[in-house]
Amino acid sequence: MRTAKIAPSLLSADFGNLQRDVEMVENSQAAWHHLDVMDGVFVPNISYGMPVIRAIRKHASKPLDVHLMIVDPDRYIEAFAELGCDHLTVHLEACTHLHRSLQTIRGCGMKSGVALNPHSPVSLLEDCLDMADLVCLMGVNPGFGGQSFIRNTYKKIMELRTMIDSRGLETLIEVDGGVNLDNTAHLLEAGADVLVAGSFVFGSEDPVATIARLAAVEAC
Repeated sequence: MRTAKIAPSLLSADFGNLQRDVEMVENSQAAWHHLDVMDGVFVPNISYGMPVIRAIRKHASKPLDVHLMIVDPDRYIEAFAELGCDHLTVHLEACTHLHRSLQTIRGCGMKSGVALNPHSPVSLLEDCLDMADLVCLMGVNPGFGGQSFIRNTYKKIMELRTMIDSRGLETLIEVDGGVNLDNTAHLLEAGADVLVAGSFVFGSEDPVATIARLAAVEAC
């Protein structure tokens, strides 16, 4: 049975003990570290930037899955590559020339990702899906952790899964926002490959055990 890659979102980590929390993820069954970069413009919150990611990289051997929730992300693609980021995801809604953005990300040696807000249909990816190694479907409106999952995301996952499989692509489907043990099996059944979990992991009494439980869930 298929299980998901788990990518704990360090947005929900204790920034006063960030090294400790990065090392916790390293020693867990998580596949990736998920890093949400917010500029206070594209989304109404500000998170962290390059100095923090540089510090995280020093303590992380697992892939850094960086999600840019910023305007004009093209300006910073090379900088994130130099920081050692493994996956770089830009928002479709923030890119005037999305195909070029994804091409540039790959050209810098990173896996290319594109994120869609809850209101954006997956059909908008029709002409550039082959340039994306990863599609991140937002299960909440971006900008803040701890929000409730938007159920229409299931439909979008299934539509995207059909698009990917019909073309014989290896593009991964990532779901970010509202992930917990109540919906993990349903997300897998719909076709998700990677699940981002922030407050559900870091707000639990035993984050390592919570990650293990998420990683063990099979599609229903």
